[in-house]
Amino acid sequence: MPAGELRHTESSSEVEGEAWVWAQIKAEARRDAEAEPALASYLYSTILSHSSLKRSLSFHLGNKLCSSTLLSTLLYDLFLNTFSSDPSLLAAAVADLRAARERDPACVSFSHCLLNYKGFLACQAHRVAHKLWIQSRRPLALALHSRIADVFAVDIHPAATIGKGVLFDHATGVVVGETAVIGNNVSILHHVTLGGTGRAGGDRHPKIGDGVLIGASATILGNVKIGEGAKIGAGSVVLIDVPTRTTAVGNPARLVGGKERPSQLEDVPGESMDHTSFMSEWSDYII
Repeated sequence: MPAGELRHTESSSEVEGEAWVWAQIKAEARRDAEAEPALASYLYSTILSHSSLKRSLSFHLGNKLCSSTLLSTLLYDLFLNTFSSDPSLLAAAVADLRAARERDPACVSFSHCLLNYKGFLACQAHRVAHKLWIQSRRPLALALHSRIADVFAVDIHPAATIGKGVLFDHATGVVVGETAVIGNNVSILHHVTLGGTGRAGGDRHPKIGDGVLIGASATILGNVKIGEGAKIGAGSVVLIDVPTRTTAVGNPARLVGGKERPSQLEDVPGESMDHTSFMSEWSDYII
């Protein structure tokens, strides 16, 4: 199965995992409503009044992305029908919730991510837009894409393919092009661009392997492959393939340890979120 593709069956462990996460979310919402009465009505309408995660998520996305001419009720039905027809989408959402909770120290609860993390919300809305795109419902997919970009400042073309367990951390200014592929367990920081070179048509955007970490403001251009478990340093500009388990840093990016024998990473940076361990090898700069 290509990187980023989602399966269309749901295992018993995924169902149990979804039920556990949903139970956690409801417990957190009850706790927060008791601790902060000003939020009680909001938490009831977005979480506690719903019977399932897919209904809560559909309601929240519908209210976030609606406009005076694109009604929240229409969007709610669209999201709910899509999540219901393809269980892999909800399984991916659960994996994304777990990713945020485990990798981001600022994520204090699952409900915090569900309600407030625009990277998470943009990604789930994109999954629906992508489903519409592959069903040839492209005008609606593009309309949804436009609303996601307007509301969340995250621009992911509906044709782009995204795996599960993905963290868009902060997410502001992220741009993902039409033919890009993002694998599983990837972490991407704000202002990252997965773009084309401007000179080619067709398959022209990056392919990001599983477990990759892409630092803030990194730019990856063209149909290049970022190998599994690789790390792209913040602010880097990458124009060529990056081998598996290596670190690319700089503008233009170069491999830590050199092109011939690049240093090999032992962890999975997309999960460890280690942005700076390469510094001792890459630079002698001292503040």
